[in-house]
Amino acid sequence: MLRRDFLMQAGLLTGSMLLHNEMAQAFSHVGGKRINVGVIGTGDRGKGLIDTMKELPNSFKVTAICDVMDFRLREAQEISGLSNLKQLTDYRKLLKDKSIDAVFIATPLHLHYPITVAALEAGKHVYLEKTMTYNIDEAKSLVSLSKKYPKLTLQVGHQYRYTPLYYRVKDMIQKGYLGKVTQIESRWDRNWNWRRPVPDPSLERQINWRMYQEYSGGLIAELLSHQMDFVNWAFDTHPDEIFGTGGVDIYKDGRETLDNVQVMLRYAKDNMIGNFGATCGNAKDGYLFRLKGTKGTISLLMDDAIFYPEKQTAAELETVDGVTGATKIAWNSDGGIPILKEKLKDGTWYALEDFHKSVNTGQLPASNVATGATTAVCVHLANQSIVQHEIKSWKPEYNF
Repeated sequence: MLRRDFLMQAGLLTGSMLLHNEMAQAFSHVGGKRINVGVIGTGDRGKGLIDTMKELPNSFKVTAICDVMDFRLREAQEISGLSNLKQLTDYRKLLKDKSIDAVFIATPLHLHYPITVAALEAGKHVYLEKTMTYNIDEAKSLVSLSKKYPKLTLQVGHQYRYTPLYYRVKDMIQKGYLGKVTQIESRWDRNWNWRRPVPDPSLERQINWRMYQEYSGGLIAELLSHQMDFVNWAFDTHPDEIFGTGGVDIYKDGRETLDNVQVMLRYAKDNMIGNFGATCGNAKDGYLFRLKGTKGTISLLMDDAIFYPEKQTAAELETVDGVTGATKIAWNSDGGIPILKEKLKDGTWYALEDFHKSVNTGQLPASNVATGATTAVCVHLANQSIVQHEIKSWKPEYNF
């Protein structure tokens, strides 16, 4: 590598890792009208969205909430701190409210598609939680339908791709600082049965919908879809082959979705393999995301990341530092270089900033219907592979 390239890399790995000008443009607050929002689905995620919108009072005003369970509505009303919220149990009534500009959909997965279709047809902008759709046919249909409403924003809630940290890692990948990436290791583990308390047995399937195949894509849809989505985005790619295995190996409690899964994705045109796993039986790794290249590895968490250069790369970086007198690289105790020192907000905050900007400017959000559909296909093929015990292949019709 030429000396000037090392100088550039040494500069990249010293001090702040933010591209200040680019990030300031990407994440600065954009003027525009405040958006009146109706939240459909006020479980944990819906309440979390309401809480985040309270941090953006000039961007959003929650005016209505909707859920089929009264106690969820009461909880959401308390979190909002607003006494005049409209509280509804039928989302169709909410969509008829002409004062509402946008809806946030945080329902069980099987309801994402029908509610989003109804919202677009009612002229509402949509922030739709991940995974975008329950199956591939719904993903394809939503891509087609959205083309009929080009002035409406449809953003998918893969919020981690919006943080400055993940943008920074994407930039490092695209500029070759990891060299040729061939292996991706990803886990999202916990030692917990993933169940919510049920105040009445009749509400079991509504509250613990993640346990049942009729409503849920399980661990792959709810957790691993985030990391799959980042790989699609950061490498501008999609898998060519998907093979998975798993089972209900820990909690024999009547659940249908699996509590232990492992999926391998082969990105043939990129000469890359991704391993994605999750278990409910061990919390040691928690959230683990490693990108391994010929020049180095990035170990990526939700709000932190370390670059571990390969031996030759590390030697070259030290040489540049010693010869040129460049700002000293901050190595940590295990031979890694912290990528970002700034304290970050939760990924949802950045995602909602982008949603507000998209609604007011008409720009395409970073996580949109096409990227959301690509990840939804990955999730569905992975689940199909596990159930059918066969390798699934990407088809041209999945290129959105």
